[in-house]
Amino acid sequence: MPDITKKKEITNFRELINGVDNKMVKLFEERLLLAKEIVDYKKAHNLAIQDTDRESEVVENATAAVDDDMRAEVTLLMRSIISLSREYQRSLSFASAEPDFLPPPVPHKTESVRICYQGVPGAWGELAARKLFPETGAEITNADYFESVFRKVKDGAADYGVLPIENSKTGAIGETYDLLRRLGCYIVGRTWIDVKHCLLAKPGAALKDIREIYSHPQGFQQCRHFLEDKPWDQIASSNTAVAASKASKADGLRAAAIGSAQAAEHNGLVVLAPNIMDSDTNRTSFVVIAAQPEYDAASDLISISFTAAHRSGSLCEALLPFMASDVNLTRIESRPSSSASSYRFFAEISGNIGDPIVKETLTHAAAATDYLEVIGCYKQV
Repeated sequence: MPDITKKKEITNFRELINGVDNKMVKLFEERLLLAKEIVDYKKAHNLAIQDTDRESEVVENATAAVDDDMRAEVTLLMRSIISLSREYQRSLSFASAEPDFLPPPVPHKTESVRICYQGVPGAWGELAARKLFPETGAEITNADYFESVFRKVKDGAADYGVLPIENSKTGAIGETYDLLRRLGCYIVGRTWIDVKHCLLAKPGAALKDIREIYSHPQGFQQCRHFLEDKPWDQIASSNTAVAASKASKADGLRAAAIGSAQAAEHNGLVVLAPNIMDSDTNRTSFVVIAAQPEYDAASDLISISFTAAHRSGSLCEALLPFMASDVNLTRIESRPSSSASSYRFFAEISGNIGDPIVKETLTHAAAATDYLEVIGCYKQV
């Protein structure tokens, strides 16, 4: 068949599809207008927007009229239409609401800056802090625990905190997410640090001397291939730099640590084996936290936290506004909440909180969730 004939045939099919699509849009518009009348009635009679029995009835009526080989597709279509209709009804209910997702920003501090990271000198957190705050004269201190960093920021003892939030191999660092929600700090910056784990030991030690090894649990996870044939006791530490310190203080040559070359230098150790990670592209993302939000026109990332109802489709409905507005949701994480059967979600969005489309999208998403808050608008460096 000549190409020109094939092109005419496909054009004919597309014109037929266009005709069907136009009819579907008009019918869907008619359905939404009916939904508007329904929401007015529900508001007047103090009725809930969602009626699960009625929704199941709608799906059953639709699927009863089609062949079995199309039942799954029609079910998905009707569930999607119901979700869109419910979203439209919610948006009408919240039409007069103009939520302020973030307090007004405060200026970024550039003089006499006090930064706190978790760990000890030589930790990856220190490298991240120096990358994020290259200003001369910045006071960079450390704390033993993640929560201690948050407390210092909340209490005003530090202007900013620097904490890991994600690793390219092992994923999200849940404690940081949990503390962001529980202690109410804001993300005001973010960066990535290339993690080059090394095997650290005392001068003169050899692999045959090692009997125990210290590291953060994620350090062990990120070096599993190197460790799998080593009969060493793995001892968890709060930080890879703390692990290096413990190895340096252990008796004899039996102790080693997984950490950075900087940690070796700080603790009088040597690199016994360089770059022992499973992945050559091992990176950790660090965020900057502050007591107040800092954002401007250059900020291009937004972090949110939300909860969704514990029922089928609730998470899909919460994310639907982002797809509809073409707002890019770059990542999403789930964390257990206070209830054993429910979860809190953390998501990252490309955009600026000042963008009307982004703000409208967040408003629709908030209407589809049990709770939604913005925990930062910032730029990655």
